[in-house]
Amino acid sequence: MKVLVAKNAKSRAIRRIAPDAWQKWRKTAPARWLHWLDSCGFLPGDDGAMLGVPDAKYRLEAVVQGASADAFADGAKASRLAAGVYHLDDADAEMVEAFALGWALEHYDFSDYRAPKSKPAPVAKLAIADAALRKRVMALAAATALVRDLINAPANHLTPKALEVAARKLSRDFGGKINITKGAALAKKFPAIHAVGRAAEVPPRLIDLRWGRRGKRVTLIGKGITFDSGGLDIKPSSAMEIMKKDMGGAAHVLGLAQLVMALKLPLRLRVLIPAAENAISAQAMRPLDVIDTAAGIAVEVGNTDAEGRLVLADALHLATQQHNDVVIDFATLTGAARVALGTNLPALFCNDADLQQELLAHGDKTRDPLWALPLHAPYDAQLDQGYAALSSTGAARYGGAITAALFLQRFLAKPQKWAHIDVMAWNLSARPGHPKGGEAMGMRAVFSLLEAWAKP
Repeated sequence: MKVLVAKNAKSRAIRRIAPDAWQKWRKTAPARWLHWLDSCGFLPGDDGAMLGVPDAKYRLEAVVQGASADAFADGAKASRLAAGVYHLDDADAEMVEAFALGWALEHYDFSDYRAPKSKPAPVAKLAIADAALRKRVMALAAATALVRDLINAPANHLTPKALEVAARKLSRDFGGKINITKGAALAKKFPAIHAVGRAAEVPPRLIDLRWGRRGKRVTLIGKGITFDSGGLDIKPSSAMEIMKKDMGGAAHVLGLAQLVMALKLPLRLRVLIPAAENAISAQAMRPLDVIDTAAGIAVEVGNTDAEGRLVLADALHLATQQHNDVVIDFATLTGAARVALGTNLPALFCNDADLQQELLAHGDKTRDPLWALPLHAPYDAQLDQGYAALSSTGAARYGGAITAALFLQRFLAKPQKWAHIDVMAWNLSARPGHPKGGEAMGMRAVFSLLEAWAKP
C-alpha cells in the first residue's frame, strides 16, 4: 500500500511539539489554534497524543502532536489519522525519516493467506517533499516488509527451496549473480549443512549471492533454518510453535541486500544463506554424533537443537577464505541471549573493538539498538571438553550465547573483522509500528554502518 507520496498543496501539516517547548510555541501560535487546543484541554505529553485543529469553516486544517523521544512511534501513531494527505512540519531530515518510517510500517499487514478485501479502505498518507528522502524511507520500509513477510510465512510454504526462490528474485531484480550448492556437492563441500538438513522432506542447500564490483568487501551470512523441531532433542510444543522464525537470520540478510542494492551503495556484497530444516526422520543426526565441517574440524553434536551454529560454521569458513572488510552474520541462535537481554534487544558479539563501537553507535542513531556481549576467551575451553571431538555446545549450560559465538569464531578461516548478531526476529506483542510476528531487528543499524562506509 502506497502511503508515502510527494508533497502537494492539499496536504495538512502535522506539528510535533515537545513538552518543554510548549510555552515557547504558544507565543507564536495562531490565536484560533490556541483557543481550540485550550478548550479541548490539550497538553503535549510524551506519548505522541494528537489533536486536530479546524479552520474557520470547521474543516481539518492541521494536527498538533505531542512529541515523544521516539519519532518512529509518533509517526506510527499519526498514521492512524483520518484518510487524507498530511506532511510533517519539520526540517530535521533524520527525524522526518524516523517519523515517516514509523508511518509506513504501521500500515504493514501480513495477509497473504486471507481472502482479499473487495475494496481497501482509504488511509492517511504522508507527503515528503524531498524525493531522495522519500525514496530512502520507502526502501527501508520495503526491506523491513520483506524481512517480516519471509519470517511470517508458514514453514510448509517457506522451505529451503522457497528461500532460494526469494534470493533468486533479488538477484534477478538487481542484476546480481547467484550460485546454489545442494545434493551430493553440498554433502561433500559443506557437510555440516548437509548433516543438519538431510532428515527433511525438502533438502538443504547453500545460497551464495553476489552483487557489486567496487567498494569495500562485505559478506552477510544468515541462518536459514526454515523450521526447527529441535531434531531428536525435540523441543516441547510450546517452544516449537513459532519456530518458523528460525530462518530470521536469512530474512535479515536478504532485507539488507535489498537495501544495499536498491539504494545502489558502492559495495562488493556477498550474501551466504545455509538453508535447511531441522527435522526428524531416520536420517536425522543424533546427540554425540561426530560430523565433518567445511573447515575440516570434526564436531561432536552436543545437542541436536543447537543446529544453527553448525550450518553457520560451514558458511563462515567459506566466507573467510577470501579477504573481507567485514563479515556480519545474523542468527536466531540462542535462548540464552533472550534470557540475558529480552526479546527486543539483539546481542552483538564482535572480534574488533572499533567495529563494535561503530555498530553500537549506528544502532543508537537509528533507534535500532544492539547490545554488546563479550567473546569471553576463558569460556572457549568448554568447547574442547567434548567426549570425542570439539563440542558444539560446551560442557556447561551457563553463558550459552557466549559459547555459541565462541564456537562460530573457531571457523573463521582467516583473521578479519567479524560481527555476530543473535536476534529474536519476532515481536511477541504489538507496539506502534511493530506488529506481532516477524520483525527486523538490528538491520537498520547495520545498514547505517554500511552506508557510512560507502560514502566517498
